[in-house]
Amino acid sequence: MVPTKPNISNDEIRAYYRETASDYRTLWLNDSNLAMHFGFQSDINTTHSESLANSNKVLADLAQVKRGDRVLDAGCGLGGTSLWLASERFTRVVGIALGEDQVRSARSEAGRRSLSKTAQFLVGDFTTLPFRANSFDVVWAQESLCHANDKSRFFHEAARVLRPKGRVVVADFLLKRSRVSDVDRALLAEWYDGWRMPGLWTAAQHASAASAAGLSDVSIQDVTAKTRVSHRRLYERTRRTLPIAKLLSLTGLRNSVQDGNVIAALRQYETLRNDCWFYGLLLAHKR
Repeated sequence: MVPTKPNISNDEIRAYYRETASDYRTLWLNDSNLAMHFGFQSDINTTHSESLANSNKVLADLAQVKRGDRVLDAGCGLGGTSLWLASERFTRVVGIALGEDQVRSARSEAGRRSLSKTAQFLVGDFTTLPFRANSFDVVWAQESLCHANDKSRFFHEAARVLRPKGRVVVADFLLKRSRVSDVDRALLAEWYDGWRMPGLWTAAQHASAASAAGLSDVSIQDVTAKTRVSHRRLYERTRRTLPIAKLLSLTGLRNSVQDGNVIAALRQYETLRNDCWFYGLLLAHKR
């Protein structure tokens, strides 16, 4: 069977993102996009930065996000996607994250970009949302659902806060099967541990949970062909910096959380290469 970890606490997830902030800034995001997600490659000439912005465009088009929509960015990180939605799609966005440090940073950046009125940020848990029913047109979860212990609670909360005809859009890692080899089981376990994920679900599990929450027209598409370059890019960048990371760890300048993050960055691509999972986009509607 595919490995799962014991329930991951919100404190563990907060600590992970706090301790690995420098890794993300060094290896991945830039001050323009603040994207902590994988990129979408439109063609062979797409740059890393362009691919990160493309991911936002692809999800926004899929969910038919339009001017004036109220969007909940469920697991907003540093606020990069929320700010993109506010500035590029002219939406009203509420981004929630578990970490107060991330929320402070997102608020500061919204102010710097004169977007504080249309992009607001709160500390919150997307499995127990602090919003009234029928509050949003779109619920957006971009590589955040993977951290949830019970992903079905996310879908129930999303359905509750969505207005009629609202949409849920999810971009995340989906298992291809419920059984894997012993080798892949060990690799997946290290990935889960390093990125504080309790375990991934299959497409069927996601679709079933969305339907059980009362959502309809659930569709899931495999877009790994467009994101594979980004997964490999993280793998190669991590491999190149691995000797430095090991040296810093030996000298006490890196901790176990940061070491685990490095290992997980390798394992995500190794398990993708072994055909254990795919990068999926889920769309569902509220009647």
